[in-house]
Amino acid sequence: MTEPPRPPGEGAAPGGGSNDPTAPFNPYGANEPTSGSTPPSSPPPPPGGYAPPPSGGYNPPPAGGYNPPPQYGGYNQAPAGSGLDDKNWILINHFGGAAGAFLGGGCSGWIVPLIVLLARGNQSPVVRAEAVKALNFQILWSIIALVGWATTCLVIGFIIGPVAWLIAIIFGVIAGVKASNNEPYNYPMTVQIIK
Repeated sequence: MTEPPRPPGEGAAPGGGSNDPTAPFNPYGANEPTSGSTPPSSPPPPPGGYAPPPSGGYNPPPAGGYNPPPQYGGYNQAPAGSGLDDKNWILINHFGGAAGAFLGGGCSGWIVPLIVLLARGNQSPVVRAEAVKALNFQILWSIIALVGWATTCLVIGFIIGPVAWLIAIIFGVIAGVKASNNEPYNYPMTVQIIK
């Protein structure tokens, strides 16, 4: 028994074409001529969904998920319950230097970087490198601020002290923000006193 002919468009697959799996896909409808006799490289998507991925394409993630990308400078993540990790020490280092400069009139920004260097410098080369950078910067600007405050009897002292105070605070905060974004920061206007 033969099937009666269907009206145009009836029984066509969604998006055009026919239900015949050997017929080439025609996105313009069942009655439009196709531009070749070669079947397409992939079948049309199923109704209401996406086409299955081609062979050799998508691979599911490994069991346990993806490994996160390494952070800059190789921050060591502390094991659970062991205290602060390297990133937190570096944040304390830079923001503590800025806070010390703010509270001490520009003269005590070196205290927190020194504490960080002594407390964690031997255990983590990354923390040591950041603490040395902050310590060198804060020592230099603490000396400049101290000279500025000591010479306030001269007119130039009224300029040097507050400027050194502001520079120590501003660049300490900038370094802390960079460290919170996992970016290294080299202080400008510094000398290498501590190696």
